Amino acid sequence: MKVDVVMPKMGESVQEGKILRWVKKVGDRIERDEVLLEISTDKVDTEVPAPASGVITELLANEGDTVEVGKVIARIETEATAASAPQPSAAPQEPAHAPQSAGVQSSPSVVQPTTSTATVQPAPAASNGGQLVEVVMPKMGESVQEGKILRWVKNVGERVERDEVLLEISTDKVDTEVPSPASGILVERLANEGDVVEVGRVIARIAVGSGATVSPPATTPVQQASESRSASQQAVSQPARTQTTNGVQGATAPPPMTSTRTMKIPRVHGQRFYSPLVRTIAEAEGVSLEELETIQGTGLGGRVTKHDLLRYIEQRKSQPAFTPQPAIAPSAEPVVTPTVTPTPTPVVPTPTPAAPVSAPTVITPPSPPPPHVPKPSWGPDVEIIPMDRVRQLIAEHMVRSKHTSPHVTSVAEADVTGIIRAHQLYREEFQRREGIKLTLTPFFAKAIIEGVKQYPMVNVSVDGTNIVVHKNINLSFATLLPDGNLIVPVIKKAQHLNITGLAHAITDLATRARNKKLNPDEIQGGTISLTNMGPWGSLFGTPVINQPQTAIVGVYAVQKRPVVKEINGEDVIMIRHMMYVTITYDHRVIDGALGSSCLRAIVQALEAMNPETVQL
Repeated sequence: MKVDVVMPKMGESVQEGKILRWVKKVGDRIERDEVLLEISTDKVDTEVPAPASGVITELLANEGDTVEVGKVIARIETEATAASAPQPSAAPQEPAHAPQSAGVQSSPSVVQPTTSTATVQPAPAASNGGQLVEVVMPKMGESVQEGKILRWVKNVGERVERDEVLLEISTDKVDTEVPSPASGILVERLANEGDVVEVGRVIARIAVGSGATVSPPATTPVQQASESRSASQQAVSQPARTQTTNGVQGATAPPPMTSTRTMKIPRVHGQRFYSPLVRTIAEAEGVSLEELETIQGTGLGGRVTKHDLLRYIEQRKSQPAFTPQPAIAPSAEPVVTPTVTPTPTPVVPTPTPAAPVSAPTVITPPSPPPPHVPKPSWGPDVEIIPMDRVRQLIAEHMVRSKHTSPHVTSVAEADVTGIIRAHQLYREEFQRREGIKLTLTPFFAKAIIEGVKQYPMVNVSVDGTNIVVHKNINLSFATLLPDGNLIVPVIKKAQHLNITGLAHAITDLATRARNKKLNPDEIQGGTISLTNMGPWGSLFGTPVINQPQTAIVGVYAVQKRPVVKEINGEDVIMIRHMMYVTITYDHRVIDGALGSSCLRAIVQALEAMNPETVQL
């Protein structure tokens, strides 16, 4: 079966990409997630991985061509077709493909039939006048690598129209409906409700064309094949793990068998995801999976980036790994020698050569303990509530932010009496005119935007040793969901909106966030965040930066307090509406002077708002 490779969408508003280089050519074999080509857009240069394993049969665009997003640029003949085609006609072609699909397996003749029977099921659809269109798990936001299938709206054998809802999925950022990419009959579902599926993986097939009327093919062989493959991978990787369970000493000199089995870097190992580029470089440079696991990643979610891997390779060349181990023995030798010295002189040479032999046993006990803390033994008077998937991802995101950015918080106090008066004066008229409630949040958002305009170096991100300055102010704001979790929608190009526009954007995004109706583009691309803790009575806080942003502004409860004001040279005690405002910033790129200056500008913008100056 042929799989189409399309020009991917590499960001919001990106409608085309330029092909820089084809890594593979027609006739080459390629594995799933192996780099197929390099493309360039107005936002990023990146590598495009293959969506399936097989042989490249067509390249439909040349290097240097600019291609629209979604247009087919190549076709791959998958293993299913290559395996099933030789059976009725040419037998010699089968062994040509069998060793390739077998990988590290020693018996390709056993693996080959399993693969063909698993994936040749939908073939009758094509023979009855229709073509097969694959439905893949869509990418629903940056850093999202998988999605959970909540519900299949269509069953096998049912007709579905193009853009009609086919299934519902859930990710860590949004729950959404997936439309059908074509009109036809659903002939195959390759994942069940409740399954967590990688982005880009085929989850269904649709037969298109006038003659597409088929009986539902069984999906169990596919599942059995995938389960058998995963089980075999676990069986292969399990010995590698047991070889290294003895700590660092076991990892220093792995047996040859272990190194050969772990040189094939998987896409996901444990909690870590390895990009196609990292896997390609690691396999080319001979970096094993065990070595990759020791590299501290600086990418999103602690992932190992290309720069992390290249830095490690350079360090390994200049200072080979595992050489520090022999150096431990000489350091222990002076410790042993003094204890032997008091013995008679003729005996001194005898224990000296024995010291290196006993040194490892002396050194091993002080080795650092395992990083994990022993599980506490809870008493009977507790309730154990497992974290849901979203809460786990929030926890991971918060910990990663603290590990990534050195947080500093500056605090100021703002007199928001003018805002309170404007809100009380205009809220009823505003609701009649606009159809939505006027809250205090749009006023706060407007003040943040005015402050960032004056100090644009707060509106930045960090990319390695580079500072990325964002031209637009994309304001993220934390929204509490009914289940207690948080989501952070983004108001794009917020600098162009007045208070009315901000009020509409906040109301719309917050409402759809609570109803799980946000689009992927609406929860990514933020450049600075606002968190409003006032409704819950909080007077002050130090929020966590929302990576990859470098600043977050907190506003808190408004209180009436006696304040000393100077009027006509006289100090007067007045009752004013006061509020604390904080800005937490990334000290790697934002110093105290810059962060405090931006905070002062935000406070000045807040205090300048009153019924006379506010424009709704």
